[in-house]
Amino acid sequence: MQMINSTNVFQRRLLAWLPAIAVFVFAIGLWEGLVRALKIGVFLLPPPSAIVLQLASDAGFLFSIGLYTFQSALYGFLIGVVLGIGIAILSVRWTWLADGLLPFAVASNAVPIIALAPLVGVWLGSTTQSSKIAIVAIMVFFPTLINTFRGLISPDSAAFELMQSYAATSTQIFMKLRVPAALPYLFNALKIGATLSMIGAVVSEYFGGPRRALGVYILAQASVGRYIDAWAAILVACVLGIAFYLVIVVAERMAMPWHLSNREL
Repeated sequence: MQMINSTNVFQRRLLAWLPAIAVFVFAIGLWEGLVRALKIGVFLLPPPSAIVLQLASDAGFLFSIGLYTFQSALYGFLIGVVLGIGIAILSVRWTWLADGLLPFAVASNAVPIIALAPLVGVWLGSTTQSSKIAIVAIMVFFPTLINTFRGLISPDSAAFELMQSYAATSTQIFMKLRVPAALPYLFNALKIGATLSMIGAVVSEYFGGPRRALGVYILAQASVGRYIDAWAAILVACVLGIAFYLVIVVAERMAMPWHLSNREL
């Protein structure tokens, strides 16, 4: 019986992913076909097969520089998440803090990373890893703050009244009511931050960094006309970003098996 249930779960997951897999395969096939049929130059758009072959030939080197960049993304992600959660908790306790920070947090999303990166590079050093970590932390901090705060204040007033009627302490109300309500919001922020962190780390390296950095490598290869090499490095960044995102998804399902979105998985 357990084996049958496991098979059914696997089949449901496969069916859920089937449309996305079909679209991905179709898009790659269309890309490959159009590039070859229209004889598009490699400097404009290389075929996916050439990119994959280049990645396979330089996989060790590309993933080594990719992991260096991912390290910056991970450190910045952790700093941004911890600060965002911490400030969100304080904002629930002191509403004046939320009134002051949340409008600034919303406005900060309009600031493009390409404009922020050079300034942070001047402050912390354009070639240092700390400047890349700071940029990622800034990008992750505000979405985490906004989503976590909204999650913490999302429970209905009747739920608070019920907890208080049972003489629950402030700590008990926070841990048993606010935290479970905030988890879906938090994990949405973490999934957003997982994608933003890799983007921020790579883009920040365009403005300076060591040669073993992924962004520096992409820029250097594109500037000398080695476009397939640059695309192979971009593919590595995509793989690492998707892997990071999937780790967050797995953590979400482990932390919230009770949530509606996970009941059929």
